Amino acid sequence: RRCPRGLRVLRRARAPWAGVTAFPPCRYLLCASGDFVKVYSVSTEETLRLMSGHADLVTGIQLNPHNHMQLYSSSLDGTIKLWDFMDGILIKTFTVGSKLLALYTLASAEDSVFVVIPKKGERDTFQLVSVKLTKGAGQDLEGKELSVVLDGVGASMKHIAFGREGAYVVSVKNVTLQVYFFKRKLLNRFSLNTVKTKGGDNRFSCVVCHPTEDCIATGHADGKIRLWRNFHHKKEYTYSTLHWHHDIVMDLAFSMEGTRLLSGGVESVLVQWHSESSCQKDFLPRLGSPIEYISMSSDGALCCTLHTDNRITIINSNLRFSRSIQGLIKSRDVKTGLVVDPRTKALVLNGEPGHLQFYSLQSDQQLFSLDIVQRQFIHEAGLKQSDLVKVAFSAQGTWLATVEESEEVTDPELQLKLWFYHEETQSFELNTRINTPHDNHITDMCFRDMGELGDDSLILVTTGRDCVFKVWVMVEDSDPEAHQSVSWSCDFVGSYHNYQATNCCFSEDGSLLAVSFEETVTVWDSLTWDLKCTFCHPPGNIRKICFGRLTCSKYLIGATDYGFLCCWNLLTCALEWSAHLNIVVLQPDPLSEHIAAVSWLSKESSLFVFKPNEPRPIYIQRNLCKEKILLATFVPRDEPEMISSEKYHWLRKSQLFFLTDTQELMTLSTKSLEERLTPSSKQLAVEESLPVTPFSLLLGKHRRQQAQEDIDLGKPVVHNKQEQASPAVKELLHTPAHVLPSASFLCTIFINSLLISKENKSVEEVADEVEMESEKAENDSDEEDVTAMEQEDTSHMELLGEVTCKLSKSQEKELRKIRKMDYSWISAF
Repeated sequence: RRCPRGLRVLRRARAPWAGVTAFPPCRYLLCASGDFVKVYSVSTEETLRLMSGHADLVTGIQLNPHNHMQLYSSSLDGTIKLWDFMDGILIKTFTVGSKLLALYTLASAEDSVFVVIPKKGERDTFQLVSVKLTKGAGQDLEGKELSVVLDGVGASMKHIAFGREGAYVVSVKNVTLQVYFFKRKLLNRFSLNTVKTKGGDNRFSCVVCHPTEDCIATGHADGKIRLWRNFHHKKEYTYSTLHWHHDIVMDLAFSMEGTRLLSGGVESVLVQWHSESSCQKDFLPRLGSPIEYISMSSDGALCCTLHTDNRITIINSNLRFSRSIQGLIKSRDVKTGLVVDPRTKALVLNGEPGHLQFYSLQSDQQLFSLDIVQRQFIHEAGLKQSDLVKVAFSAQGTWLATVEESEEVTDPELQLKLWFYHEETQSFELNTRINTPHDNHITDMCFRDMGELGDDSLILVTTGRDCVFKVWVMVEDSDPEAHQSVSWSCDFVGSYHNYQATNCCFSEDGSLLAVSFEETVTVWDSLTWDLKCTFCHPPGNIRKICFGRLTCSKYLIGATDYGFLCCWNLLTCALEWSAHLNIVVLQPDPLSEHIAAVSWLSKESSLFVFKPNEPRPIYIQRNLCKEKILLATFVPRDEPEMISSEKYHWLRKSQLFFLTDTQELMTLSTKSLEERLTPSSKQLAVEESLPVTPFSLLLGKHRRQQAQEDIDLGKPVVHNKQEQASPAVKELLHTPAHVLPSASFLCTIFINSLLISKENKSVEEVADEVEMESEKAENDSDEEDVTAMEQEDTSHMELLGEVTCKLSKSQEKELRKIRKMDYSWISAF
């Protein structure tokens, strides 16, 4: 999305919301992800295409039943878009004008689609309506012809399903099931008992229809699956019950032939039911996280499951795991903050329970996951389990420090672990485990790492609610049987008036350590651990602190929970300036003097970028997003980006990423997300992986042979600029045939692009004339060449304000002979 002042807020890693769909011949997988539609390769798992155009969350994607190379998508922005997903081309946009919460297509409805919209004048009430897609010229059309099909439907796409050959539509909500028959215009309602007995809960959670029979499968909150038949009659309907899931059935899907029913839930197990018997079922367990959606490919060869941790699992028809596409894992709570791995430039944060995820910002996929807690996580509400809460890397990425603690509030179990990166195994290995490093929760930790001084300069500082901060250093292991040569131990313990220690950070050169104790910031000498000075700005506890860098290294910045942003001068030990802002995020750029501060006021997040030596911000972005931004980090670029505008120069060396309370990862950029995720090299790799035609093979071989012959003969390779710059030729050769206009329309444009102007000679004609110049016509050609040379030289020299001297014909003839002489023998000397 475009923001004011020219920057774009890109929502990079939003979890897929509207399910996934596999396409024939099972080569591509389409997924609705945030404001985009992503096209994945089933074989390589890479993102082939990113289709952007919606201005809000994409809520549904469906294949065009009359053309399986086209895709419909719906969004909360009130539009339906028709795409050619093979080439990422937007064909049509239909504006409905109301929020679209789900999308369905039918083969029997040629010019209509079905969407779920809010009912006007009523809150939390939704309708299933039919939208007539008007035909007409142009790309933007109106879709205002709406016909209400069902009232009181659910807002989720899993709450509505269409029956065999589109003869009826089924809707579930709470404990009521509705079936509407299109031809007879008959509506039947069926209700289950609302009273919970023996732990049962009859509320509907999802619905799906058999592809070839009149059978409806419904999932329920208590884990039961009901198969409904004879529902054409209100009183003679029947249903049978299947039960394996111990909790809510989150989604159901029939196979293409209808002989198998797939179900998934919080158990992270895909269950395959045969016929209608509870005895005949197969399982695919240990899929990692609860199954949220299930989708079948159109040929039945594959199915895929979408999980709550933002992962897509591709499964073969024989219920065997095939591949996995893992995006940014949606954790229960990101307690570690956003940390950058210095080695891979990956974003590191909480992943699966007890794990660290390393997420690649370039490929939008997870690189790997590191198990820190190394305990089995049990999915049970109310159970107190250990989780990862703090993470820190050394400057070179050699050491990793992690803190894990149990969810007990009063007496938590704490463990501090130090991990060393081994080049041979290309992984982190546990070096030191410290039980109960503090007597209460650890609030912050950071490394001091000065590479020029070696490992002796590497220390770790932790702060805790036990009112102390501790300094940890490496010592040589005296045990000869120890597996490693060094380990970590506590070297110093500091405190200040028995206040709780909340934050810590080192100065850029590592000489000073700043530790905040409630309302006071203390500054310590990192060599002697002497207290140098203190800063206090009541009321309000210190929420964040950081040192300035480079030319601003003499400043210390702090933000309080009462809404004050303070800047202290370390040389004068005085307050330099302060501002009244409710700062929730304070993040310095490691490669420049800039500091980013995010405020939360009036239910909107705003961004302020400043230098500590200048109280006036150099960049302000108000109403950055409606969600509350909880975390932010600067990610260094591999190479500085060329940015022409001065007000965006703070983005040259690093890129700023945010994480909101809804766990959306966002970034500010001058480029679109598709440009950043799909570089030119990746585009070429995708194009080379596509099958080529026999004609292109022959043409390519002929061109390579001709070019090689020209090089062997010493001929200059001359490119026809007119041919390269012809848009008609380019479009004709690179645009797929099924989206090209008629040949009669292209003929005139194509022929005109090949015509050569009589006034100007092409480069080839000039070269041929020079090659075919004869000795007999030398005098005549000399005269013409001399005239041309004189005109050319005069034009250049006149620019310098000089007068040229003309050569006689005899002088010019001698000059041409000298030019033709062979001087290659000089190279021997």
